[in-house]
Amino acid sequence: MSLKHSPTSGPAQRSNGHETGNGVNLGLLNYGKSCDHPAVESAPALLVEGVSFRYPGAARPALEDVSFTLQPGERVALVGPNGAGKSTLIKLAVGLEKLQSGRITIYGNPADSCKHRVALVPQRNEVDWRFPVTVRQVVMMGRYVHLGWGKRPNGQDREVVEQMMGLMEIADLADRQVGELSGGQQQRVMLARMLAHDADLLCLDEPLNHVDMATQEIIFHVLEDQCKTGKTVVVSTHDLGILPVHFSRALFLDRRVIADGPVEQVLTAQTIARAYGFEFHGDRAER
Repeated sequence: MSLKHSPTSGPAQRSNGHETGNGVNLGLLNYGKSCDHPAVESAPALLVEGVSFRYPGAARPALEDVSFTLQPGERVALVGPNGAGKSTLIKLAVGLEKLQSGRITIYGNPADSCKHRVALVPQRNEVDWRFPVTVRQVVMMGRYVHLGWGKRPNGQDREVVEQMMGLMEIADLADRQVGELSGGQQQRVMLARMLAHDADLLCLDEPLNHVDMATQEIIFHVLEDQCKTGKTVVVSTHDLGILPVHFSRALFLDRRVIADGPVEQVLTAQTIARAYGFEFHGDRAER
């Protein structure tokens, strides 16, 4: 299975409020490399320090001097307008873009040194759903990081895949082509693939776009359970209404960190106005 990939030379555009850039190549995540870097004791799940990033030919950076730290077990919403740099930040964390300045570590190790610790659910519009592959095969892709080059999945890998399809309630779709599924079903497949990866840091890029309410509830239920086991979850979203219900922390981004902290503290009219480009005047906001 592949994901849409735009030319490497293409700049990130933020005109008209949209951010584009290099697409995600699924093959970059499904390498057969074992990890020999154990987590550093007491290290944060994710440390981002002084990170700036500019796509080739872009008029201005996608990210400017971004710094924050996530601890194991946190469930964090990454919030901001289109073009704020949310997807770029996630791609840097999972190693799909090369770090230009600053530092990113995952459990104390450089982000690109141990990819099995981080898993990604990309935006749905980046996936080429026409690729001829079954649901079971896509979920099995989550196991590839644990295999050496040329090795075939074993019984344990197949058992994990069956468990995760059951958890996401797609076991009955296992032999269906992913291109035949609804948007909500396709997103469940990608969640199952992420869970099969068995990573410690879970990054989901706009996972709620164009999915039904039942799928949204399953997503949040699964993510809550993952955090209870000590895993860390980062979800980029535009839906401010879900923040108080499903997240303990929100990080508002607009190329820079606008606000970061407990949802009840940072979800204010002033923060929203700054992040989304409004001028706040007491009881009203203007563009």
